[in-house]
Amino acid sequence: TYTVTATAQGTGGPAEHTSTFTTLKPARELTIADVTPSLKGEKVGVGAPIIVTFNQSVGDRRAVEKALKVEAEKPVQGAWRWIADNRIIYRTAKYWPAHQTVTFTADLEGVRAARDMYGVKDVTKTIKIGAKVISTVDARKKTMTVKRDGKTVKKMLISAGKATTREYTTTSGVHLTMEKANPVRMISPGRKKGDPEYYDVMINHAVRISNSGEYVHAKNNVWAQGRQNVSHGCINARPDQARWFYDTMQRGDLVIVKGTSRDLEWNNGWGYWQMPFKQWKKGSALS
Repeated sequence: TYTVTATAQGTGGPAEHTSTFTTLKPARELTIADVTPSLKGEKVGVGAPIIVTFNQSVGDRRAVEKALKVEAEKPVQGAWRWIADNRIIYRTAKYWPAHQTVTFTADLEGVRAARDMYGVKDVTKTIKIGAKVISTVDARKKTMTVKRDGKTVKKMLISAGKATTREYTTTSGVHLTMEKANPVRMISPGRKKGDPEYYDVMINHAVRISNSGEYVHAKNNVWAQGRQNVSHGCINARPDQARWFYDTMQRGDLVIVKGTSRDLEWNNGWGYWQMPFKQWKKGSALS
């Protein structure tokens, strides 16, 4: 409950008026559950999306999207796309210019998001864009070349998916580094012990590049790297080189794979660059 008192000076002397009003708590509150990437101190790659997840489904997407704003020190065109009732993703038309700060703001307080549901809190996140890192994987040549800000900083011999089945075929296209762990337990999906293709192994220095089980990781099969594709779909490199990649990667760095028979789907992990921007922006409620 709020009380407002106003005083005015007139010909008859001062006059005072007091008014009291009460604000109602909405039946349902809309808040932001997560913004990725926005870890404190983190620098991200030039391909990074901004993924906003709400605490519940949004009814009025248009009203909520109008409350979202992205501002960059080095501006570039971008657009939002709804991929679920509670999730919206911002992607630029071209890669972010490197070495800058991007500010995401959600002016949600008071926004009617659905019947009896209102935004209750504004949110601001700062996102630091780091170096422009692009790793190009040539599955035919079995090589991976890493460039930072246009300069080649590492060349590796790799082994990619053996492609005996679709699931063991590395996907071609523009991938983004999503997360990393050391080690990662990898288990063959849909296969049981006794199957020749069954595996349950711990893999060191693994950097995820899709949600279909693809990583850039360490493996000590130097005999195959640069000569033969023998993996279950991942890209493996010599342990010391894989560790270097693991230590230097930023979430949102680009890993561009070419030379395979399987394309990365746009909604497989952070495969958003696989969709043409003209089509991407049609997913906006404001388009």
